[in-house]
Amino acid sequence: MQKITEADSLHQNLENKSIRELLEGINQEDRKVPEVTASCISQIEPLVEAIVLKMSAGGRLFYLGAGTSGRLGIVDASELPPTYGIPHGWVIGLIAGGDEAIRKAVEFAEDDWEGGWNDLLAHHISTKDVVIGIAASGTTPYVVGALEKCRKNGIITGCITCNPGAPIIEHADYPIVAVVGPEFVTGSTRMKAGTAQKLILNMISTTVMIQLGRVQGNKMVDMQLTNHKLVERGTRMIMEKSNLNYNEAKALLLAKGSVRKALESIA
Repeated sequence: MQKITEADSLHQNLENKSIRELLEGINQEDRKVPEVTASCISQIEPLVEAIVLKMSAGGRLFYLGAGTSGRLGIVDASELPPTYGIPHGWVIGLIAGGDEAIRKAVEFAEDDWEGGWNDLLAHHISTKDVVIGIAASGTTPYVVGALEKCRKNGIITGCITCNPGAPIIEHADYPIVAVVGPEFVTGSTRMKAGTAQKLILNMISTTVMIQLGRVQGNKMVDMQLTNHKLVERGTRMIMEKSNLNYNEAKALLLAKGSVRKALESIA
């Protein structure tokens, strides 16, 4: 299979270019990504609908990837509890090679066909859950093997890939194919492919959280108060929705622990 993600860069002789030329070339390629992800919305929508149904019934969402793709899934999953106040076990990111691979490559971990499924089994995966495989190439054994096992066991699957016709698509109930084209540095899928994956993950998780009632208006009313910035933000949110002054709003927020609970107490 010819992989677009491995195709030769449209930019030649990079070592001979000036800093300005390199920056402009990278930006030229990056600007293509939002248009590609916009064209994927019709593919993303049914996957989000399936996730919302499963999570509303008590299911979980899993992201599964290797290398950059795995790290992007972990980033998205780890940011949801503080942002939306959900339990840490609701959305789980798994990466080939385990936690060690978050910071440095683990040799050949992504080539383990059974590895992804074994990692899912360790989290007691079931038909209540949804698994999204993230693989720019769409050929990563750790991911493709896991999705194959999921479908055999009646577990809903989705995928995010940047190669049309990739094997991972065959094992995804809801495939998302973002064809961003060759990378500025040939094969460096941490660039455009990674950006597309990040944008799509943002779209999926944010929409799911809103659909699950974790946003009121356009505010994160369930965010965890983990730093002074978030306490200040929450205080302003309460002030906007009540007649309380700054000190009263802040005291109520700290007493109740969340904007939602604070507002409910004065409704």
